[in-house]
Amino acid sequence: MIDKTIKHLGHFTAFIVAVLVLLVVYDATVRYLFSGGSIALQELEWHLFDVIILFGIAYTLRENAHVRVDIFYTSYSEKTKALLNIISSLFFILPFSFLIIYIGLDFVAMSFTQNEASSNPGGLEYRFLVKSLLPLSFMFLSLQALSDAKTNFTIWKSL
Repeated sequence: MIDKTIKHLGHFTAFIVAVLVLLVVYDATVRYLFSGGSIALQELEWHLFDVIILFGIAYTLRENAHVRVDIFYTSYSEKTKALLNIISSLFFILPFSFLIIYIGLDFVAMSFTQNEASSNPGGLEYRFLVKSLLPLSFMFLSLQALSDAKTNFTIWKSL
């Protein structure tokens, strides 16, 4: 179920990428051809970029497309790869994710309490909504790391 949820999250993120591309093309066209523009539109671009990065993390882990030192990793046996994946999930990804969630909850709570909005005139309101994606995205990453650890443990045991 976790993998399916993260897969849908990845598809949602891909849709947001398409929306962001259209928005940037529109913004650049209006700015350079018509000498117009909008601060709110530029801030929306930043917020969509945040969504892409934060939600893309868990999907990248699910697809095994994250950065690692492949020059060493590719030469390892399947059993060693599975063990390394278990260790990295349990001792690196999970503790870091839990730390970000813990710190992020206070960060988001303060933003909600202050009803944080853009300090720019004409900027977007409700900045706390995009800030709430931080702990949420690392919750998804934690769930995916647990799923990967379980899968890799099964692989490791069978080899």
